[in-house]
Amino acid sequence: MATKIVVDAGHGGSNPGAVYQGRRESDDALRLAMAVGKILEANGYDVTYTRTSDVTQSVGQKAAIANEEGADLFVSIHRNAAEYPGQYSGIQTLLYDESGFKKEMADNINKNLAALGFRNAGVSIRPNLVVLNSTQMPALLVEAGFIDSQTDNQLFDSKFQAIAQAIADGIMETLDGPQMTSSNVDETLYEEEEERHRRPPMRPMPPMPPIPPMPPAPPVDQEEELYRVQAGAFRERQNADNLLQLLENDGFPAFIVYQDGLYKVQVGAFARLSNAIAMEREVRQKGYNTYITT
Repeated sequence: MATKIVVDAGHGGSNPGAVYQGRRESDDALRLAMAVGKILEANGYDVTYTRTSDVTQSVGQKAAIANEEGADLFVSIHRNAAEYPGQYSGIQTLLYDESGFKKEMADNINKNLAALGFRNAGVSIRPNLVVLNSTQMPALLVEAGFIDSQTDNQLFDSKFQAIAQAIADGIMETLDGPQMTSSNVDETLYEEEEERHRRPPMRPMPPMPPIPPMPPAPPVDQEEELYRVQAGAFRERQNADNLLQLLENDGFPAFIVYQDGLYKVQVGAFARLSNAIAMEREVRQKGYNTYITT
């Protein structure tokens, strides 16, 4: 079975993630990550945490911790947020792809959480998330309900320990199930990730249809995956333009792309993750809420 698991509490420090009525995603994620980790430790797993206090980390740093640990599994804990409070509710697990045992583990976690009363929003494939595409081991990101949903918050608070147990059980029942025999577990854990990293890099998304006065995105090599720092995503173009102007006034090479019905304000396009991490740190220090995408 996988013996070394890195449990990540999303966000932290100057990046609190989603905030609703004073409640911060980074705080909820840290409490839940620590509780899940303790259950796994009590069941014989070697657990490492990306953070155990309210410290600032980039997503690149989180992935690097897991890679340096040589972990067998990476699980990142988050809480979701909608465009406006109460719009959505439910739990969801995000994956890079459905290869190997990741999809089964995600389904098991979601099933266990749904049994506690959460709406099951299913499994979503998100290959553009750094903690999923830059980790060298199977990785999952668990969205433990919407922080701006009164229903989900009530469940999160009243059934907190049961939620931690449900996530840990979903991990353990997948790793310890009959399909994970001692003869095939290591092969299953690593071959899927080796295959993923042998695949050609994802092509950058196609440019949005011209919407004047859209500033041009920086030229990119269509054969190379590039890392970008995202500072905001808006349904209204004017809000994106306002953020773009602020970033440009601060001297950042910002631009707007249109994807999934959102105007996304991004900074830079880097072939090296380390350069994107450095830019993210610089933008975040100016007070912007950032993360790295591709």
